[in-house]
Amino acid sequence: MPELPEVEVVRRGLAEHAVGRAIDTVTVTHPRAVRRHLAGGADLAARLTGLRIDSAQRRGKYLWLTFDEPGTALVVHLGMSGQMLVQPAHAPVEKHAHIRAVLGDGAELRFVDQRTFGGWALADLVEVNGTVVPDSVAHIARDPLDPLFDREAVVAAIRAKHTEIKRVLLDQTVISGIGNIYADEALWRAGLHGTRVAADLTRPVVRTLLDGVTAVMTEALAVGGTSFDALYVNVNGESGYFSRSLAAYGREDQPCDRCATLLVREQFMNRSSFSCPKCQRKPRRR
Repeated sequence: MPELPEVEVVRRGLAEHAVGRAIDTVTVTHPRAVRRHLAGGADLAARLTGLRIDSAQRRGKYLWLTFDEPGTALVVHLGMSGQMLVQPAHAPVEKHAHIRAVLGDGAELRFVDQRTFGGWALADLVEVNGTVVPDSVAHIARDPLDPLFDREAVVAAIRAKHTEIKRVLLDQTVISGIGNIYADEALWRAGLHGTRVAADLTRPVVRTLLDGVTAVMTEALAVGGTSFDALYVNVNGESGYFSRSLAAYGREDQPCDRCATLLVREQFMNRSSFSCPKCQRKPRRR
């Protein structure tokens, strides 16, 4: 599932290729693509038609467009395979293109989603702690790349949690943008096992962990994010290359880049965690 770097790559592409353009028509061809918009596809299409895209914004893994109509946002849920593509009008229509918005110059903004977990939904904009966000995103914490991210406040919030540190990293109400990939990468950089209890970590250790989160996502963003298949792409249909630089995630039975010990895979919250058994020792059971 796309995490902060992948969503930011998409946001930047939309900012470059869609912002400033008017929406002439919208066609919805799959009901699941608008299931979060409770009024239905026809209502979404009617309300978007004629609007000009003013900005492409993001918080954590959440992406939205704003328009010249005040107070309205289009929240884009990428799900596991959602793509936001800006295509020439003559480009062949993708098999799983479930929403198509014709822009003023004839180009099309297409939402392509093979697994249909994503979708579009209109939302009201609200102000939360000095920042305007869609009401459906109001509960999401700031992410490490947000200029207003308060590292010390997040350090305190993490240390107040009496649960495993990886669970805390994945809690979007504490810190947003981190998913399974970048949690494993940041924990490897900090030399922490994901089952360490957050409240037991010292402030310097948590600061080091957050610095690792910021660094790994910044590095991933620089190369277009992490792609393991053709489902995650930018608005031009191109994949990211950070998968070549991963130190932990997906590297079971490969040598640790730090100590050469073979990395291991463990079950965690119905998913997998990857770590070095030497560099990231498991905590003793209480």
